[in-house]
Amino acid sequence: MRDTRESRLLLVLLIAIAFALITVDIRGGEGSPVDGARQAAATVFGPVENGVAAAVDPVGNAIGAVRDSGNRHDRISTLEKENAALKAKLGSDDRTNSRVRQLDAMLKNAGAGQYGIKGAEVIAIGAAQGFSWTVTIDAGSDDGIRRDMTVLNGEGLVGRVTTVGPGTATVLLANDPDFTVGTRMEKTDELGFATGQGSRPLSVQFLNGKAKVKAGDRLVTFGSSKDKPFVPGVPVGEVVRVDPSGGALTRTVYVKPYVGFTKLDIVGVVVQAPRQDPRDTVLPKQPAKTKPKPTPTVTVTVQPNGDLVDGSGKVVGNINEKPGGGDAGDAAGNQQGDAQQPDNAADGQEQG
Repeated sequence: MRDTRESRLLLVLLIAIAFALITVDIRGGEGSPVDGARQAAATVFGPVENGVAAAVDPVGNAIGAVRDSGNRHDRISTLEKENAALKAKLGSDDRTNSRVRQLDAMLKNAGAGQYGIKGAEVIAIGAAQGFSWTVTIDAGSDDGIRRDMTVLNGEGLVGRVTTVGPGTATVLLANDPDFTVGTRMEKTDELGFATGQGSRPLSVQFLNGKAKVKAGDRLVTFGSSKDKPFVPGVPVGEVVRVDPSGGALTRTVYVKPYVGFTKLDIVGVVVQAPRQDPRDTVLPKQPAKTKPKPTPTVTVTVQPNGDLVDGSGKVVGNINEKPGGGDAGDAAGNQQGDAQQPDNAADGQEQG
């Protein structure tokens, strides 16, 4: 439409009519003369508006989601951080509890043996130091650690100190093939020498080829001259296998060590030896053995009328009674045989 004088007059006229209709509609309220037209328009265009709204709403929701995504991402990030912190705390609590238990067990052993110890933590394994079984601890010469000191934990003998630095030290573990320690067997005092075999049980050679040894017997360290490298009385392990002596001068047995060498954490270096040999006092107390309960026996005799009578005179059956589905004659024969052997009859009665 071109911009002419007539078109401008028409536009002004339409605007004037629109304002006039709006004024009449407002003043008329519910009785407005254009109310019918408005309702008709709503009837015609309402469904179209709903359809358009239904089509546009997902887009609007998406726009809103994009607008709020920053806040949501921030909230998710915060929750993830809180979750990670909670997991770390729980893991830290479990580790702390484990270390407390280890420390408590070690201090109990040190107290039982009257060992003066310096606590330390295992901070490295010996993979970089060759093929030997060694660990590095976070205590050294500055802490009073010296070469050839005994190392233990809450379970027993860990090893001995071989190399010392200002703040760290290397410990040769008791399961290393180059490790040998004098041992003494609980109660019998049989002496021997235990040698490490890696992941296998320790090999112990007893000086007495006729020593009486059985599985379950326990060993402790015998001790060294001037308590170096080993102090006496530290638990070593438990016998799991005994080789026949075969007339040899020595006897070899195999001992499972108390210490788990693959899961070391808290250890103690014995910096002061006990004044006297603690002997077997550091070994844990063995559980008391329960005696088996005796099995009661009942003697049953057969009366002339076929009654079965126990020792108290009580009738407990009759040989002429027919057991479930069986023959009376067979039952009588079986019961007669039981009567000839009271002990067997008693067992049969108990099973019944």
